[in-house]
Amino acid sequence: MHEADHKTKLSGVQTALRLIYPPRCVGCGDFVESDFGLCGPCWRDTPFIGGTVCDACGAPLIGENDVGAAHCDDCMVSTRPWAQGRAALLYQGNARRMVLQLKHADRHDVLRPAHIWMAKAAQPLVRPNMLVAPIPLHWTRFVRRRYNQSALLAQGLAKLLGLSYCPDLLLRTKPTKPLDGCGREERFDRLRNVIAPHPRQMSKAAGRPVLLVDDVMTSGATFSAATHACIRSKASDVYVIALARVANRP
Repeated sequence: MHEADHKTKLSGVQTALRLIYPPRCVGCGDFVESDFGLCGPCWRDTPFIGGTVCDACGAPLIGENDVGAAHCDDCMVSTRPWAQGRAALLYQGNARRMVLQLKHADRHDVLRPAHIWMAKAAQPLVRPNMLVAPIPLHWTRFVRRRYNQSALLAQGLAKLLGLSYCPDLLLRTKPTKPLDGCGREERFDRLRNVIAPHPRQMSKAAGRPVLLVDDVMTSGATFSAATHACIRSKASDVYVIALARVANRP
């Protein structure tokens, strides 16, 4: 079959599929013009992070910054072990619903737009020879959920950015109770020493910058534990990105 004929046939198949399965908004399910997109109202109601942000955690900041890296109050009080951090969305409203659907309802159609949003937010973090790795799940939680949403986010993000990806760079050495409702100090206490380098993969991080990926950043306790594990693997620098960031309290 000639290439032109193949493209024509493929286009016909795609048209037929659109008639049978028209594209829907990943936020509300209404019909949209393109696959894996948001309708106008959902786009308007999705809290994308833009403008001036904290260079360490990605939290949005008020005003403009013309003097270099800016930091939020939390990151000025508590120094982060990683070099820089970003997030694509604020964890509220429509963004929170999409994250929870991805995490607990097998809504993998959220992944494709999430990869694009995260790739845009991650641009200031990208370094030559960078390795992308997800925050790990403990095996008991993985068995119950059947997938690690952070790994799915990391895999697609690495592909879009043209970076190497290692799904098992880190290990969750023991299960932790859900952190919902925990204060900052309790979160850090619960996550201390629960993430470690994978003994068979740690050489991949040696001398390289690592980009850690998670679905949500709250206090930064999980990213901190994972960063220390990367440092033990002799990573040159560690950067972090989350799909969504819990807004700092005023």
